[in-house]
Amino acid sequence: MAISIGIKRRTLFAASLGLLAAPAILRDRAEAAATGESRNMNVTPLPEINQFKLGSYKFTVVRDGINISEKPYETFGTNQDPETVKALLSANFLPADKFLNGYSPALIETGADVILVDTGFGASGRARGAGQLAEGLKTAGYSADDVTVVALTHLHGDHIGGLMENGAAAFRNARYVIGQAEYDFWSDKAREGTPAEGGHKAVLANVTPLIEKAAFIKDGDSVASGVTAMLAAGHSPGHMVFHVETEGKRLVLTGDTANHYILSLLRPDWEVRFDMDKSQAAATRRKVFDMIATDKIAFLGYHMPFPAVGFVERQDGGYRFVPKTYQFDI
Repeated sequence: MAISIGIKRRTLFAASLGLLAAPAILRDRAEAAATGESRNMNVTPLPEINQFKLGSYKFTVVRDGINISEKPYETFGTNQDPETVKALLSANFLPADKFLNGYSPALIETGADVILVDTGFGASGRARGAGQLAEGLKTAGYSADDVTVVALTHLHGDHIGGLMENGAAAFRNARYVIGQAEYDFWSDKAREGTPAEGGHKAVLANVTPLIEKAAFIKDGDSVASGVTAMLAAGHSPGHMVFHVETEGKRLVLTGDTANHYILSLLRPDWEVRFDMDKSQAAATRRKVFDMIATDKIAFLGYHMPFPAVGFVERQDGGYRFVPKTYQFDI
């Protein structure tokens, strides 16, 4: 059965209190993410987790944090009229003037390995309520030392910020799997003095200190038993997605191939401000989600609505997101 909010590690009474408090906690967290302030500093938010089985593998998804932003049309559909973007949001029962972005690292326990895919913001995000991965893992019954592989879809800050903690490796027993093209781009001194300089510095601070324990991969390479990498560039130069297969069941971790369950999936050709090569990113979205729709397999998208897992079906020239419910539990 899927387990949320770490109930298995609490008594029934404590879990009941946590569930009753959850709406207020989530509201306070959302407001803190939006404003940088907390209405109640005495409330300690519970890390949100969701666990499910795929074949013989156990998945744990952690909500590293959330962020509420204004003017969705300045991020999604930047090649469209803002009113067109607003209309699509309204038609799908969403606010036209704000959007919520979540961040969902995932742990895969295979029996041979404990694989962490992406690491959230880490310490840099905690002042605004993010950086919850470490606490989420504890809630799920894991420690950072249990992680044997850290696989990175790409090297943007919200995916690599949790690699280091207090100047040392956060996952000291892990090896690291990184796309070769991605690291080559971000570590290159040619990024200095360009709009990519901030990303360059983040990689030097969070990724480069771990390079001695890293394996660089390309399209088709193995990450670990049952996990294969596929190049899915566009959002960033060497962005990867990871195919997981166990006992004939499949799931794809799509990273930032799509960043919004309506604006990126229903309209995959709309440009996204954070996609570095916008035309390539759109082509990659279609390639990846055509495969997922055709094969009727599950996917885990880093910015999809928590717990960030679902399916897609073709609709109106794009894809309709169908969130998971109980299909992994029976």
